[in-house]
Amino acid sequence: MVSEPLVRIRLDLGYDGTDFSGWAAQPGRRTVEETIATGLSTILRLGRPVKLTVAGRTDAGVHARGQVAHADVPVGAWEQIPGRSDRAPALALVTRLAGVLPGDVRVHGVSVAPEGFDARFSAVHRRYSYRVSDHPAGAPPLRRRDVLSHRRPLDASAMSEAAGRLVGLKDFAAFCKHREGATTIRTLLRYEWRRTPEGLLEATVLADAFCHSMVRALVGAVLPVGEGRKSVEWPAEVLTGRRRDPHVAVVAPHGLVLEEVGYPADSELAGRARESRAVRTLP
Repeated sequence: MVSEPLVRIRLDLGYDGTDFSGWAAQPGRRTVEETIATGLSTILRLGRPVKLTVAGRTDAGVHARGQVAHADVPVGAWEQIPGRSDRAPALALVTRLAGVLPGDVRVHGVSVAPEGFDARFSAVHRRYSYRVSDHPAGAPPLRRRDVLSHRRPLDASAMSEAAGRLVGLKDFAAFCKHREGATTIRTLLRYEWRRTPEGLLEATVLADAFCHSMVRALVGAVLPVGEGRKSVEWPAEVLTGRRRDPHVAVVAPHGLVLEEVGYPADSELAGRARESRAVRTLP
């Protein structure tokens, strides 16, 4: 029997991770993946879950503004999405998903993916932010879901100086949860802190990819520097140990937001995917 041809679609989405058990589908738990896959299956009338590939599998409580995923769906089902309207399938799917998805997850863009596109392996960088309030009263009430309250005053300049010493192609085993057979070599492209006009401390963390709990550990490594309890050299010293340091706290997930996933030009997508699948090593 000849299988129906498929079309790969790209989904650009965001979510409030507070009430989700992370991205990845888990039996008996509410996850972003399961929620979106169910919505797509309903609209496409497939009778089976749609398989999603995501750029970054966020943990429970982590939010996203610029998450990206892809799915391969039957061409016939894709073409039927607009129904009797004259809208393009991509625009119609955005509208129809808004009607079936809960308010804490939104697919804000749909497009036919270019040849060679893989949401996970074609990405050249992921950009996260992390926000902290060191105000004595704690985080502002309207920001309590995405800002960490910290009881002690913090020095943003010292934190940024310490963070900058971690940038580069390095083994981040000291800041990653160990997974058998998984490499911890990453290229940290940017890590800096600033104080925002509203008084929050905001980190920007940019890398080609991240291992499990890496961003939250990187944040936890510089908070003692901001308090003045550790020197600006200390996080880099921890990094050279290449093993988890009990003095580095993995901060709470709710301050973390996946802001953006970057991709190369269309002509480079397939090559980038092949490169990403290769095991990374240090020179």
